[in-house]
Amino acid sequence: MPRPTARVLTLLELLQSGGVRTVAELADRLGVDERTVRRYVEHLVDLDVPVESVRGRYGGYRLASGYRMPPLMLSDDEALAVLLGLVAGRRSGLMTATNAAGETAAAKIRRVLPQRLGGRLNAVLDSLAFTSPERELPAPDATVLLTIADAVSHHRPVSIRYTARDGRHSERTLHPYGLVAHSGRWYVTGADPAIGEGRTFRLDRIAGARTLPGSFNPPEGVDPAELVLKGLATASYRHEVTLRIRGTAEQIRTLLPASVALIEESDWSRVELRVERLDWLPGVLASLDLPFVIERPDELRDLVVALADRLKESALR
Repeated sequence: MPRPTARVLTLLELLQSGGVRTVAELADRLGVDERTVRRYVEHLVDLDVPVESVRGRYGGYRLASGYRMPPLMLSDDEALAVLLGLVAGRRSGLMTATNAAGETAAAKIRRVLPQRLGGRLNAVLDSLAFTSPERELPAPDATVLLTIADAVSHHRPVSIRYTARDGRHSERTLHPYGLVAHSGRWYVTGADPAIGEGRTFRLDRIAGARTLPGSFNPPEGVDPAELVLKGLATASYRHEVTLRIRGTAEQIRTLLPASVALIEESDWSRVELRVERLDWLPGVLASLDLPFVIERPDELRDLVVALADRLKESALR
């Protein structure tokens, strides 16, 4: 039978999972009566753990919000989930500018785990291999990320100091709709009230962000991820390409995703994309293996013909 100390620690673990836990629920989970649960709560309070009593029909106990409490109690599955999440976040590029924070956090968790569990988790992490290389992308500042996330949550405007792709610096006001993680980068999308248009910004190019007074109402049904993909597909690049492809949007999206191309589906779907270089497009069109018509630019026609000649020469060699 578990000792009282073990039950008190189990009670702490249950409360750490969040929300209000009823006395009856806690008694059932601990295998004791409700009076004993109250006594265990008193033990935690004596240890300066801020357990709050919630009155009412659905009342019970909860931990005070924002309290940073040692020890952090994790089950085997939870510890593995946290460590794998830190490893995956670092490899995918979705870390803040304090990249070392992920490594030090993982080291702290591994250091305080019981020897039995620590050894098993080390075995998983030490034997884990990845098929793709680790991404080293510019990361956003943690303060910028947290400030914008708070503004999104409370519909508050923000002022940002932004560096554009060409190096120009500016200060913008933004009504942020949401944060979006895409292909190893963080983006914020929203409306620029000065021009009355939607805008998308990379967080790693934002040098500072501050919340402004007031509030705004985001549009109904806004999808931040969709706005970011559309913004990427319509960004200003050297070449504007328009195609007609005889295929469905689903077929075309296999090689021309939403972040690259806009598609109006029909028998001959209209595809628009903006690119800095054209040399990769002939291979993509050949790989789609669908009938297509190039509306613009003429330079792309020449590249497709050149690829076709090379393929024919190779096939006949």
